[in-house]
Order: sequence, then structure tokens, then C-alpha cells
Amino acid sequence: MKKFVKGILCAAMIISLAACSTNNVEEEKPVLSFTAGTYTATAKGMKGDVTVEVEVSENEILSAKVTSQQETYGIGYGLETTPVEAIPAKVVETQGLGIDNITGATITTYAVKTAITDCLTQAGGDITLLESITENVAVLPTEYETEVVIIGAGAAGLSAGITALDEGAKVLVLEKQDITGGATARSGGKVMAAGTDIQKAAGIEDNAQMMFDYLKEIGGDYLNDEMVKEFCDNSLENYNWLADLGVKFQDVEPIHSSLPTWRVHNTLTGGGMTNGIGGQITVPLENQYTKNGGSIEYGVTVDSIVMNEAGEAVGVTGTRADGSKVTVNAKSVIIATGGYAQNREMMAMYDEHSGGYYTSVPTGNVGDGITMAEAVGADIYLNPNVQTVYTSFTCGVGINEEAGLIVTNKGERVVNEYTYQYHVAQAIQDAKSTTAYYIATSNDPNGTVQYGMMLDSTPRASSIEELAGLINMDPAVLSATVTRYNELCAKGVDEDFGKPADKMVPVQGETYYAILMNPAVTVTYSGIVTDSEAHVLDEEGNVIKGLYAAGETAFPGLFGTEYPGCGAAIGYAVYFGRAAGENAANGQ
Repeated sequence: MKKFVKGILCAAMIISLAACSTNNVEEEKPVLSFTAGTYTATAKGMKGDVTVEVEVSENEILSAKVTSQQETYGIGYGLETTPVEAIPAKVVETQGLGIDNITGATITTYAVKTAITDCLTQAGGDITLLESITENVAVLPTEYETEVVIIGAGAAGLSAGITALDEGAKVLVLEKQDITGGATARSGGKVMAAGTDIQKAAGIEDNAQMMFDYLKEIGGDYLNDEMVKEFCDNSLENYNWLADLGVKFQDVEPIHSSLPTWRVHNTLTGGGMTNGIGGQITVPLENQYTKNGGSIEYGVTVDSIVMNEAGEAVGVTGTRADGSKVTVNAKSVIIATGGYAQNREMMAMYDEHSGGYYTSVPTGNVGDGITMAEAVGADIYLNPNVQTVYTSFTCGVGINEEAGLIVTNKGERVVNEYTYQYHVAQAIQDAKSTTAYYIATSNDPNGTVQYGMMLDSTPRASSIEELAGLINMDPAVLSATVTRYNELCAKGVDEDFGKPADKMVPVQGETYYAILMNPAVTVTYSGIVTDSEAHVLDEEGNVIKGLYAAGETAFPGLFGTEYPGCGAAIGYAVYFGRAAGENAANGQ
């Protein structure tokens, strides 16, 4: 197996949340002065306007609340720790504005604080004085004793925690951000499963073997058949487990309209190529975990796994923002830290991303779990592939799988554009193209393309040759590609790549447009090698006692060259997280 360079993440580690000590000297409270009344204000959040209402008396902030917002469930709102709930409560509690930002939700935090500040300004408050009033930070322990310690509070970590608690273990989760959810909360909130009630009600025939056959066809020899078969055989039970915890599934959709079996299950408000819906999964998971007595320490970045003389994992060490160290002594350690899409150095191993890329995963997804596992002898597999889509950052073309003419940065057509978007992306990557272009004219039927053609930033020209010059392509190559494509459209048969005739719309018009499509990374495949029971394995294939891993940090064996369908990553994370939790709690 190939190895990541040890220590690659030292400079990339993210630390947050200070721990401070308090003294017994009671500070004199500042005297506040307002014009009594109720005030409202609005600020721009992550997804739209955030409106707050603040009520004050002549010398006190009586209440503060967000009255309307469009933020992401599970990140911006939905939990006691998310900004919509936490920031107003802290303002009233402290009677001030010196509130720490909530890492992982800083844009929503800023919007809520800005709107509250506006209200208090309207009320005649002394903002400088109010901003000097800070939170009382509790004295935090530097050493913890538990039975199972989990690094990361995404879908895998929370599922592991719930299961370990159900097995009777004492559990502590360490999360580097100030909110839970990880990449799952930012996702489309989908789960892949076969044989569900929703499928049956829709008359869809599906079973574990059919799902395995599909995943094997996509993943090929990259897959660990035992692990994938284990998941497929239990995907229905996994789906029902989530439903029993309060995850509400609304419908099922196909992986792509060109693929027959509908097995991608949407949670509430989801559907199609969307994101920011994953809180429909992570919020119920966190609620169940805390309800069952699980503990979460926020703002702790784990630095290393502690091993005893017998080579067994017996705890972890971590760091808070002030540099203070945290030690957790435990019987078992579960790594659920997510992937490494935010680590530019790690991502540089993929040629198509060495020149830059976009990702919406949390900033803390820097592969630190992989590095920590490698440091204690874990086998690390380096998959030469990564989940990528090519999309326009200005108009969104690519996300909705528009099926017009897409060319490489050399002007060549390399794929049936009416296929699953990750298949399109893989073809572009296989052509060694770091970007792609959607070539369009006014007859294109897609709304996103029509919008893209309206933008001033979109290159346009009266001829294909002139357009090629604007985007640094060989005019002869692009012209030949467009001519061939239009010939196939006229024939009504895509002899080159097999795109359906009704999707073959010619590129013809008075003006030609080139919409730039850049790579966007959502899931990484390299990481910690585990078995079907979520045990971490060493380079000889032996179990490292006491050490488990699940979720994106441990995806080797589960993905091949292409992403097989929405809901696969979350399904795997939940299932193998549960396996890790059960085995860690029982020392198996």
C-alpha cells in the first residue's frame, strides 16, 4: 500500500475553543442604558436574510430571538449549539455582545450577531461597552476517563456513539468544531438502501444482491467485496435504524435518470442535486446521542492516539485554542474525522486538482485521522481517484446534470453528457483536463445554461473560432468538435458516445458561449484500511487492538473510480460507525 508522508498535516491542524480559568473575584457589572422597546433588524446569512427581534428595558436586554431565517438545518439552526439558538441566548445571559464565534457556522454566527448589534444600536446602547462584555468560560478538565472515545461528531462518529451507549459503555466524543454534523450536515441528506417501505410503496423492486451487483460494477477491483456485501445485506436494517431514531425519509429517486433502479432515499426537504439537507440526519443523531447520556467536548483537535506497551490503543491527546493539552484515557478509540478535501497538500497527489479546486466540506476535513492512524502503524491505502464534479461556480451548470455539449480544456468531447455527473467528471479527468467548458447557444433548453449566458463573466463570440481564442483553445479542434456534434444531432444518433436523441440539441445560433466548469471535490476515497467490523488493520493485515475507524477517513474498499450514487457515503458512514461503536464498547 502507498503511504501518506508522515507529519503532512502538522501545519494544517485546526484548533479552536479556548479553555480558561476563573477566579473568585466578583467583577462589578457594567451599567447598561437603552431606550426601552422592541427592535428588529436584518443581516445577510449563509442562504438569505436573518431577522432578529430584541426587547430591552432601560437597563437590561430582556430577550433576543431570530424571527426568520433560511440557514442550513443542523449548521445554522436546529440545535442548542447552532447560532440561531445559541447566540441570542448568550447575549441575554451575558448582557453583552462579546460572544465567541461558533466555528463551523461562522457566517450564520456573524449574521445573527450583526442583526442583534443593529437592534441594540437602535435602542441607543453603548456598543463598545456591550462588546467588552464577554462570556464566562467554564474551567475545562485537562484529563478525562471514559471507556470509548470517538474523534469526530459527523454521521459516523454520532452513530458509533449511540451504538456504544446502547451497549452500556461510557462514551466521550471530541469535536474540533463548535457544532456537530461534519460533511454530512452539508450534504444532500440522502441514504442509499434497498428493499425499503418507500420503494415497495412506489412499486420499485430492489434487494441487497441487486444493489451489490450495481456497486461492484461501478467499483470493480477497488472494492472490498466482504465490506460492500455486508453493507448491502444490512442496508434496509440501517435505513430502519435511522428512521427509528427520528430521521424522516420523504421519497426515493434514481441515482440518475439514465439508471433504472431508484434507491436514493431523500430526507425531508431534499431531492435532486442539492446540499445543506444533511441536518435532517445529523440532528436526530445528536439528539439521540445526548439523550442517551453521551458527552461531547467541542473545540478539541486531537493530536495523537495513545498506545500502550502491548500495542493497544488506550486513549488520545488533543489541543485547545489556548494551547492547553487534553488527555483522554479510554479502553477503545474510534476515528471518525472525515476526509481530506480541505488539505491542499494531500489533494495535490491528484493531477487534476494540483492547480486548484473547490470543496464545500468543513474546513476541519484535513485528513488528520489518517495521519494519526498511520503514526501508530495503521495501513493507509492511497486510492488514485476522488469524487469530483465539474461545475460552474457562477451559474451552477454541472450540478443539475445539464446534457449539452461539454468539452475538455483542449476542446474535445469525451463523454455522453447525459450520464451520471460523476461519470462525466471521471471522463474529463481521464482526459487529463483540469477544467471543462459547456458550449452553448440560445437554443439550449436548460434554465441554468440560459442564466449562465446572461452573465457578463461568460465568454461569448460570433463564431466558434473566435470563442476558442477567448478560452485558449485550438480553434481547429473546437470547431471540429462542434461540427461533429451538430452532425450527430442532425442524424438523431450519437454514434460517438450514445447520448439519447432527445438530448442531442445542436450548438447553433448567432452567438456562442463557453461556460467554465471547474472541479469540485466532495468525497475522498483514500484512508485507513479497516475490515468489515471497522477494526483498523496494520500493514500485515492484523487488527490493531482497541482502534476502530469509520466514515470518510476509512473509505478504502468501499469506492472505486467513480462515486456510485448519492447516499452511498452517508450509508457507509452510519453502518460502519455502528459496527465500530458496538465492537469498541465490547472490546471485540
